[in-house]
Amino acid sequence: MAERQNTNNKTFCMSEYDVLKRVILCQPQYMTIREVINETQEHFKNEGIHIERALEQHGEFVKTLKDNGIEVILLPYHKKYPEQVFTRDIGFTLGQTIFVAKMATDVREGEEDVLKQWLEDEEISYYNLAEERIEGGDVVIDRETIYVGLSNRTDQKAADQLQRLLNQFNVIPIPFTEKYLHLDCVFNVVSSEVALIYPNALTKESIDLFASRYDLIEVSEEEQFQLGTNVFSIGNKQVLSLPINKNVNKQLRTRGFQVIEVDITEIIKSGGSFRCCTLPILRQT
Repeated sequence: MAERQNTNNKTFCMSEYDVLKRVILCQPQYMTIREVINETQEHFKNEGIHIERALEQHGEFVKTLKDNGIEVILLPYHKKYPEQVFTRDIGFTLGQTIFVAKMATDVREGEEDVLKQWLEDEEISYYNLAEERIEGGDVVIDRETIYVGLSNRTDQKAADQLQRLLNQFNVIPIPFTEKYLHLDCVFNVVSSEVALIYPNALTKESIDLFASRYDLIEVSEEEQFQLGTNVFSIGNKQVLSLPINKNVNKQLRTRGFQVIEVDITEIIKSGGSFRCCTLPILRQT
């Protein structure tokens, strides 16, 4: 399904860690906790979200990306979509194909139409995953291997459909404890050799699989709550991470990563961090 050669300069991704060139974000202008989706939101539901602070932090995040030579596309925001800041969930890029997700919840239904409109305006083709429920936060790409988290947002039928579409790839379903929402909240690949993992949310079989392929950095319960696995690689072993996740950052630096610390703690109150907030559409291999 996905082409293997990079024949245009608009879209191409084959991993979570190649050099990032173009990425889609959306400002948290109307971010609010309308329906509690995970433990992080549950914790902050009464406190709420300080929008001005969230916008300021998101602006610093965008500036950091631009300072690293990355083109940032900001989708238009709409009041009816309180979780639109989490652009990763509305799709994913594999090869030259952008796959647009079918959102699993009413509160997010329609976000994908904003992405489709932008793609159509830019004359970028996409594949609409309309048959089965799948969200980009459950899709982790490492070359020919596609890990698909089985959550209450993405089901086995979606993983099976993806395998049928992508017969040259190996799609591996990864079950995990549903309360953690998406796979990237408990597992993330940051290079061809290193991955972050929160083992308490995963089966022994999955942990053994990951351990056979990667040097695993285990994230503590406290740092998982602060979305420690949800870092964002921009290539050349550079990773964006929260300053508060000190052990994760130390472990990454020990393995030769440059950790760029950006504070988006106001945004993580709504249950997602750096990876959740970014939809890469062009990475250079």
